[in-house]
Order: sequence, then structure tokens, then C-alpha cells
Amino acid sequence: MASNQQTPGSQQPFLGSQPQGNLQPAMIDSPTPANLQSMMMTNPTPANLPPMPLTGRQTTANMPLMGSLKQPTLQGYFNPQQSPTNVRPIAPSQQTLANLQPQSGSQQIPTNVPPQLSSQQPLEANVQQPLMGSYQSPSNVQPQAGGQQTPGGNVQHNLPLTRPISGIVQPPMKSTALLPQPTSKYGMGSGVRGDRLMFSTSDDNAMLRQIQGTHTPDGREFNVKPLIQIVENIFKQAAPGVEAIVAQETLAITDTDDKTYQSSFTGMLEAAAYLIDRISCEITCKCSGGGDTHATAISILNMLSSFSWDAKLGLALSAFAVTYGEFWLVAQSYTSNQLAKAVAILKQLPEILEHSAELKPQFDAIKSLIKAMVDISKCIVEFRELPANYITTDVEALSTAMAHIPVAVYWTIRSILACASQLTGLTLLGREHMVSTTEAWELSSLAHKLSNMHSHLLTQLRSCYKHIEEKKHDEAYQNLVHLFGIVHIDNMRIIKALICQKDDVLPLVDGATKNRVNLDVLKRKNVLLLISDLDISQEERSILEQLYTYTRTPQFEVVWLPILDPTITWTEAKQRQFDSLQNAMPWYTIYHPSLIEKAVIKFIKDEWHFEKKPILVVLDPQGRVVSPNALYMMWIWGTLAFPFTTAREEALWKEESWKLELLVDNIDPNILNWISEGKHICLYGGEDIEWIRNFSSTANAVAEAANIDLEMLYVGKSNPKERVRRNNEIIVREKLSHVWSDTSSIWYFWVRIESMWHSKNQLGRTVENDQILSEIMAMLSYDSSKGGWAVFAKGSSEITRAKGGTILTCLQEYDQWKDEAQQKGFLPAMIDHLKQLYTPHHCSQLVLPGTAGILEKVVCSECGRPMERYLMYQCCDE
Repeated sequence: MASNQQTPGSQQPFLGSQPQGNLQPAMIDSPTPANLQSMMMTNPTPANLPPMPLTGRQTTANMPLMGSLKQPTLQGYFNPQQSPTNVRPIAPSQQTLANLQPQSGSQQIPTNVPPQLSSQQPLEANVQQPLMGSYQSPSNVQPQAGGQQTPGGNVQHNLPLTRPISGIVQPPMKSTALLPQPTSKYGMGSGVRGDRLMFSTSDDNAMLRQIQGTHTPDGREFNVKPLIQIVENIFKQAAPGVEAIVAQETLAITDTDDKTYQSSFTGMLEAAAYLIDRISCEITCKCSGGGDTHATAISILNMLSSFSWDAKLGLALSAFAVTYGEFWLVAQSYTSNQLAKAVAILKQLPEILEHSAELKPQFDAIKSLIKAMVDISKCIVEFRELPANYITTDVEALSTAMAHIPVAVYWTIRSILACASQLTGLTLLGREHMVSTTEAWELSSLAHKLSNMHSHLLTQLRSCYKHIEEKKHDEAYQNLVHLFGIVHIDNMRIIKALICQKDDVLPLVDGATKNRVNLDVLKRKNVLLLISDLDISQEERSILEQLYTYTRTPQFEVVWLPILDPTITWTEAKQRQFDSLQNAMPWYTIYHPSLIEKAVIKFIKDEWHFEKKPILVVLDPQGRVVSPNALYMMWIWGTLAFPFTTAREEALWKEESWKLELLVDNIDPNILNWISEGKHICLYGGEDIEWIRNFSSTANAVAEAANIDLEMLYVGKSNPKERVRRNNEIIVREKLSHVWSDTSSIWYFWVRIESMWHSKNQLGRTVENDQILSEIMAMLSYDSSKGGWAVFAKGSSEITRAKGGTILTCLQEYDQWKDEAQQKGFLPAMIDHLKQLYTPHHCSQLVLPGTAGILEKVVCSECGRPMERYLMYQCCDE
């Protein structure tokens, strides 16, 4: 064995130390092959530690620490930190993780460490500790494996180069010995400083295999959630901490705490009590005796081998909560309870709490770590509770989490041991333990590690929940498709699937009384589902209210279903808008849009083609869809469309032909009077006021020349904007023609034409086989253009229409066809002359309503050729 006497020939510079002032570098003996094995096998007890001269009052900051792990550095754990320029780098160890076997049990600290320099010449250097992780160097490693022979015959060993945890400033350590230093005399070696703050990589496969080797579940079911709730309650009750105890604040016990301890939980506790007590004893014994944290963690995992990972964590956390709760129970009660006072004296608590200011950082670190442990435990329990029928391990998010959970459980147990070690150190060392800040730093690093793991698991958990939600939506969607494909006795299954599946909620609001009611009010009735967003216009509501008033019968009910984008946040402004609409509607409304599930929204959009404009889906008393949208026939025929079925719609179209009455219906009674009086009638529109002036004056002049009674009416455009209102004022002021002063009449006129197109399209009609549809598309194309247009009619049989330029030219050329007008009649002669003005090639623009969708083929209403398809986005503002 090498002599402890230092000679120039055998001295080596102290690795990692930095000279201070004019002090010479400290020299220590290099270990020889004979004493290396002894150094690795000796237990770190106070009896066999070598004496160490101290430069001042002995504290845990400079006393030899015990319980640390000797191990090789795991390459790739951290980014290397540049060594100081005046420190000679240490050659990396040739030993790798592949040829080292993990060793449990006591820590190996050498007993023949040479003494330090005398106190007359102290040397302090910022020596970083070697990485402390999960593995010890094996006892049978030969010194030649990584050493170099020095000229003096001693072996200079390649010690592992240390690397601090990223983002955390490592406290300076005394250069007392060439040993890893533990945190406290009686505490367990933390082994934390060199560990990464995220999950393991390939370098840690051996440790991961060791952790997984403890897992042999027997399939037993264990409800961990109530256990975690009790543990969390213990931690919350202890949360006020040192300041509250010193201030002698009283902790209030709420009634909700008692609800945690239900009789149904007693049986589970009886089965787990013995195991919890065993784990608690293991923690207390190893913490007070200076055990190996990794070995203790593996030992606890072996005790819990037959349980699932969440149950392991819940039971281990419960064992620690017993110790933690007892500590704070005594601390909180010793000023008011004699028994607690006596126990507190034995545990040195009064003396400790007198120095609360010094103790606060340490307990703040403990509380932060406890919060991280509880958070990650609750997260792992949530993974356990994921429904297996909606998610399996072949989902990437779940498989990733399952691979990381064992490591998270292991590090949480390591954190439990670290917290328990601090409590044990306080009760054994009292005030002496408070002067060290290393413990708080190590606890903070563990909390940071667990927080990173929790964040990663939480990300995977959110992905799992998203996957489950999508699966549930798909299932609900397919269920709706199935329900609408079968026959039912009544409509309740359909209604409940669409509106609400919660039996304890009254989902409807009665429009008459504004009271909340059940879905039973719709049972075996014809239900008209008014589907819209919150932007339903006043004009639409007023027309609907009129129709509702005229057609309401006991067997028909209307229900408003507001369909909103579920990705848009619900705000107070939207709530006020919803309340305003709800209060204005006289029929049943949904209590809140949240009662309509995402699958229902998808079904309504996909199957019933709802986009933005309101639709009215009609269900018969058995819940069958008898009309995918009855609004179209309501706009066209009003109360005549009752009972609003597709069969009724077909029958009404069979009775119709293209005539003026179909265009105007009863919007303006004067028009019906003009028809009955046999007058010639002209409806015209557009926005160009100069064309309007020219056309109206020309038409009036031709009517006077032809000696016919002509009534003209300006009907504007489908979206009556400000320009149409100004045109109305000019036409009235200059007495050019009649106008609809109420712009809602203009809106209704164009809505009816659009509804005719929708109705025909819904029934499968085309331009080639339906003359009315051809005329409707012509009217829509006129409205899409910027120019004017006109329709001339007389009675119910004669009607023609043309674009603004063509009709104006026809009137200006009246002298060419006036003779025919005298013979055939004014309107037949106009029709013949218009045919001569049509060109074989011309441009026609058609803007279909927003809810029309993308049609494969649309032909021109005038020439019959296919029209080119474009996308047009138009704002309603000027």
C-alpha cells in the first residue's frame, strides 16, 4: 500500500483544483492497485472515515459527505462544460456502461484516503462532484483498466470528468478528498447532480432494464385515485409550513376533507396498509442509515412488483405521506398539545422552528418537489384510466408514454427518498443540518427533472385525449347515421341523439314562457329543426315568425339549434348575442349551444349540407326526415307548403308555370291588382342609375307611343345595399317608376328566387329538363351582373325578360316592330324582336347562393352551353 507520506516523486497535482493566491497545488497519493478494491468496497460509516482537518466551524458544506455513488460517467448525459484553463484535464475513463454491472447495497467509499494538507495551509478549490446516477463501479474492476503507470510506480487513474446539470449553478465544494461527497451525515446519497433532467436515452438501457425487471404484475386491480387524493390532502394540510406554525395559525378543517375518507375506501386501505407500512419502514431505515438511493428505489420497486405502475407510485407516495404527515402533525400541534410537545422535543422541532428563516429555502424546495411528485402521479393515474375501447397501445402517443412511465416512477421514488432524507436529517442533526444549501439545490434539480417528465407525459396525455375524443365523435356520428337509417316507434331516440344525452339537464327553453322544459314536449310530434348560426338576420326571423304564427298547430313544433364552430372560444359577447336571439324567438330553443355535440355538428354539416344560411329540417313523429330543408318551400309558397314535406313540395311545383305571379306572389298586392286589370307590367333592377334613367324614360315613351298601360317597378338587387337605397330615393324624386320603399321586400323577392333554385336543385331538376329552372337561373345571372335587366309581362301567360343593354336596344328600335305590335300585340312583338337581337356568342355571369356547393356542371340559361367555373368571394359592404 502506498505510504501516506508525500514525497516529490510520488506527488500528483490535485485534479480539478485551482490554486488560490500563492498557494501551491495540493498533492495527494495516487491509489495503487492493491488499495483500489478496498476503496470501492468500504461502507461509508462515520467509524471508518479518515480524519479531516477543517479550516473553521464544521458544517455539512465542508464535512465529508456519505452515501454518494461511485460510477463511471454516462456519455451523452450532459453537454460538456469547458474546464478552467489552469486545470489539467482528466483523461476519460476507458470503462463503459457495457462492462459495468449495477451493484446494490451499501456505497463503496475508500478507507485509505490520504489526509488533506494541514490546517495551517488550507486549500479550497471549486471541485465539481463526479456524476451521481444509478450505478456503482463493480468491486472487481482492476486498476489497469483505465489507469496509466507513472514513473514513481503508482497508478494514476482516469477519473470520470464531471459535468454539471444544465441551467443550475453548482455550489463550490471543498477539496477534502478525491471522493464523491454526499449531502448530509445521515442522509442518503442523492445521486442526482449528474442526472439528466429528461428521460433516458440509449446510454441508460441497462438501468431501464433493471427497472423493468422489477415489474411482474399479477393482474390485480387497484384503484389508485382515492389513495392519491388522500395523499394530496395530507400534503395540502401540511402546506402552510414553517411560517404558519411560528405564527401559531390555526388550520381550518373543512367538511370536504371528511368526504375523502369514505367507507368504500376502507377495504382497499386494509389490503394495502401492511405494504405501505413496510415501504415506510424501508424509507426511514435507509434514510437514517445512509443507504444507496438507487438500491433502495429498486428494493421498493421489488416490493411492489405485482402492482401496476400507477399503483406502485400511489403506494410509495402513501408511505412517504405517512412520515411527512406525522412530522407536520407534531410540528403544527406542539404548541397546543402536551403529547405533541413531548414528541416534538424528542425530534428537536422547537429548536429547528426557531430558525425558520434559515430553514425556509430547504422546505420550499421540499414542497416544490412534492408538488412535482403529485403532479406526475396524477398524470400517470390518468393514463391508467384511459378507456381501452377508444385507445390502444398501437397509438403513438400512448406507446410513447408507456415507455417513459417506468422511468418516471423510478425517479419519483428517488425523489421520495430525497425528501424523506431531508426530514430524517432534520430530526437527527437538528440545527446543524440547517446550514447546508446543497440539499435544497439537489431537491430543486429533482423537481426540475420531474417537471420535465410531467410536461412530456402531459403532452402525450393530451394527444391521447384528442385521439379518444375523435374516436368518440366518429362513433357518435356513425350512431346518428345508423339511427336515421332505421324505423322508430317515436322520435325520442332521434331527438335525444341530436340535442342532449344528459338526463339531469332540461335542454329546451319554451319560447312562450321562457321556462326550461324536457325533451318530452316534442314526443310524437312533427318537429321542425331551425338550424342556423348566431348571424340569422332580422328579415329571416320576421318571415319565419309570420309563418310560425299562421301554421302553428299542436302537432307541429319548431326548435332552434344554433350550430357554431366548436374551435371558436365562447365569449361574453357571443353569450349576449345568443341570449338576444333566444329571447326574441317564439318557439323552442336550445338552452345553450354547448348541448349540441361536435358529432352532431359534423352530421348536420355533412348530411344536411348546412354551411351558414339557415335551414329547416322537418322530422315526422317517428323521427324520419321528411324534408331536408323546408325553408325553400316556405319562402316560395308560405302557408301553402304545410305540412312542409318533400311530397308536398313536388305537388306544388307540378301546379306551377313560369309567370309573374310566381315571381312576386303576395309581396306587393298592387302587382296582383295590375295583373287582374290586364296592365302591362315591367320589373327591372340593377345599380347603374344612368341606365335606370335612360331605360325608364324610354320605356314610358314607348308605352305612350304604343298606347298601352304600363306599370314599372324597381326591384334593385339581391343584397339591397346603400346604392339601392339611393336609387330608390332618386327614382321617387324624379318620378321614374314605382319602388319598394321597404328594402325587406327587395330582400324577400330575391330570397324567393334563390329558394326556387335551391328547391329545384334539391329535387334533382336540371336546366335541360325544367323550363322554370332555366328562367330562374337567368334571373340569378341578371342579378350577378353589374348592368340592368328587365322583365315584361301581361296577365298570367305572357312574359319575357332580357339584359339591360338588349332590352333598351329593343325599346329604342320600337319603330322597327311597331306594326307587328299593332297586329300581334305589344308583348308578342317585343319577344320576336328580342330574338333577333340575341347574338350567338355572348358572356353570361352567374353567382349562385353561398349554400349551393360546388356543382359539377352548370349550363347557360340562354344558350345552353356549359359555363366555366370560377370562385367568387363578395363582401356585403359597399
